Amino acid sequence: MEEAAIEALLFVAGDEGLTLEEIASLLDISTQSAFAQLMSLQQMYASSKRGLMLLEAGEKYELATKKDFSEIVKKYASSPFATSLSQAALENLAIIAYKQPLTRLEIDEIRGVHSGASLQKLVLRGLIEEKGRMEAPGRPILYGTTQYFMDYFGLKTLSDLPDIKDLEQTDEEESEADLFFERFKGQFADSIEEEQEEL
Repeated sequence: MEEAAIEALLFVAGDEGLTLEEIASLLDISTQSAFAQLMSLQQMYASSKRGLMLLEAGEKYELATKKDFSEIVKKYASSPFATSLSQAALENLAIIAYKQPLTRLEIDEIRGVHSGASLQKLVLRGLIEEKGRMEAPGRPILYGTTQYFMDYFGLKTLSDLPDIKDLEQTDEEESEADLFFERFKGQFADSIEEEQEEL
């Protein structure tokens, strides 16, 4: 049960990973027990035909795809299935654009939901990138927008973004923010239209 719980935690933590102490604290177990479960998971992934592996990076543990599947992962990243962005990804991008640099946990707090998968897609699309690490326990990644983001929206500086007050206008009002998101709809039309139809 604890092994499965650790697997679930590592999945939702994404590329941020978790330290041994964080895992032990979340599961209310000793670090020795958490380490034993991690080693068991590592052996299970290493000996099975699964596409994942347990990666230890610095003091953190995270799930990653095995090198054997790098080509199929690259194929997915460049396929039509990965070229469209969901409403959730757009919301994350807007938050990062206006409040950068900030961590995944800060984004999660603003949206009230887990944003790891959306952030990974934004990184793959070249719209956001790591801007450093926060000087805090675990040194979480700080995300910010890329030069590609600036070029795509025709921005010289971040001060050229639509006024944040426009984002608070009612749906009936036309605003710069509407135009801001229209630019995304032009490139990622299929998924955005489907998401908006559901709202």
